[in-house]
Amino acid sequence: MDHRRQVPRTDRVLADERLVAAAVRLGPALVKQAVAAAQQRARDGVIAPDAVADEAVASLPEAAASIRPVINATGVVLHTNLGRASLSGAAVEALTRAAGPTDVEFDLATGQRGSRGRGTLAALRAAVPAAAEVAVVNNGAAALVLATTALAAGREVIISRGELVEIGDGFRLPELIMSTGARLHEVGTTNRTKITDYAEAVGPETGCILKVHPSNFRVQGFTSSVAVDDLAGLGVPVVVDIGSGLLAPDPLLPDEPDADSTLRSGAAVVTASGDKLLGGPQAGLLLGEKSIIDRLRRHPLARALRVDKLTLAALEATLAGPPTPTWQALHADPEVLRERAAAIVAAVRDHVEAAVITSDGAVGGGGAPGLALPGWAVALPEAYGPRLRTGEPPIVGRVERHHCVLDLRCVPAEQDELIIAGILRSSRSCT
Repeated sequence: MDHRRQVPRTDRVLADERLVAAAVRLGPALVKQAVAAAQQRARDGVIAPDAVADEAVASLPEAAASIRPVINATGVVLHTNLGRASLSGAAVEALTRAAGPTDVEFDLATGQRGSRGRGTLAALRAAVPAAAEVAVVNNGAAALVLATTALAAGREVIISRGELVEIGDGFRLPELIMSTGARLHEVGTTNRTKITDYAEAVGPETGCILKVHPSNFRVQGFTSSVAVDDLAGLGVPVVVDIGSGLLAPDPLLPDEPDADSTLRSGAAVVTASGDKLLGGPQAGLLLGEKSIIDRLRRHPLARALRVDKLTLAALEATLAGPPTPTWQALHADPEVLRERAAAIVAAVRDHVEAAVITSDGAVGGGGAPGLALPGWAVALPEAYGPRLRTGEPPIVGRVERHHCVLDLRCVPAEQDELIIAGILRSSRSCT
């Protein structure tokens, strides 16, 4: 008998109670795809016809979305390719609470339309006392685009040549600014810009002066730049992109500009990202003088750049809630990291050559370039790198000097058991 005639019909397979439950959780389309694939494997003789339902169940994804959580063992706190900041438990809970109907733009007391994201904006004002007013858009680049569009479209933006940076994935600041309709007026040189360069450039066509904190690089040696308080005395609005979203000074990051200090130095507007050092969701923060922020909020472009209720909820919980995973990773105790690494090595050393090594972490996300974060890691043979990345859950380390290095700085302690289990599974596949 032709075994293909024994392949069960689709409706019979879909009646399996496991697949019925999966259709409720994942949606019928994904379940039908899994069933069709399993039926084809049976037709091809790869599996027995009576194994179609089991095969379909086994092949189902854990969730309807394809994006997968991973364990960040790279030592890079704000790893752009891994989604930058991990949200706090409070922010995750806020996302869940905001998933259904909310009062995001509704006043429950009056039954009328309310101010959108009022709680989030109040929390941001409280976090940066020097900001007379604040606004939130969908990312840091959007914040900068909105500020320069509202202040300088059809006019000039004065900027130092040493700050014409590329912000990632090929997006270059000059092109971003010119897309707003503003004209760039470059001053100074790559390594030295003086206050006289700015002063000579200011004129009737000046919309604003833009000062950008360089990301991912440092210029050393024969250098000079102009402080914000000096620029503020030139009589035109000064927009400062601090980039990484540090709201207040942190002794760990002495060279990283923060929003509060920058505003106190005279900046009219500060722009920053929410998913970097702040440790929140992707967002663009605008902080500064009330008249200018109100002007930005009323600009037609603001509607296109606004954030949704989920971002507002997660951002408010980040600002008002407990220390974020980003803060905890930055300030991790090296001795605790060493003890955790030693415990992992002890648990796997009978199955794999493993060692505890020193490891310098990094801030990432364009924050504090060159700053080393001393810590400890687990060193494994290089072959474990791809095996751990393709496991469940994926464990992403870094490969250096022919070793797979698992830096524990960004790994919550409760995930150490997952790392041990992943290493042991990988060791079995190596034998």
